[in-house]
Amino acid sequence: MAWRTLRKMSSGPLHSVVRTGQSILKLRSAEQRAPLALDLLSLGSRAALGISFLLSVSDRLGLYGNPGERGVSWGTFERFLGYAAKVNSFAPAWMIPFLGAAATVLEFLFGVTLVLGLAVRWAAFGSAGLLLLFGSAMAISFGIKSPFDYSVFAAMCCALFLGFAGSKRWTVDSLL
Repeated sequence: MAWRTLRKMSSGPLHSVVRTGQSILKLRSAEQRAPLALDLLSLGSRAALGISFLLSVSDRLGLYGNPGERGVSWGTFERFLGYAAKVNSFAPAWMIPFLGAAATVLEFLFGVTLVLGLAVRWAAFGSAGLLLLFGSAMAISFGIKSPFDYSVFAAMCCALFLGFAGSKRWTVDSLL
């Protein structure tokens, strides 16, 4: 089974480009470029979304350092919960720890599954839902401009692309 998978991965436009040294842009037709473009966009989207989620979780768990240090947004889970309370200003105070913990667990789960390419459609649609909720909460609490300033809806559209049209190439899913 592994041999067949490796054989499938070594065929197609990318293999041709790597083997011959030909430029990707010089592939003869749109039919040759489209599968490669879909594969590369899917891989890039998975990596960008997954790594973003994992970096955010790492920051709120204090893995980058203390609050106030360079490159640290939160530094502690308690500071993250303070931010979650501001984003969810319409929610009762007792709900904030649950919302913060749920967001953290889901971001970790979606981050890992997207990076590995495991259950990609499930992770992509879950990510899109989470980003829609986050962007909506930001819009309610800070105004409609805020989620656009942080590209929340752009990331949501990236997740929707993966869910609807994303390629399974270079994923754990393709090996199963």
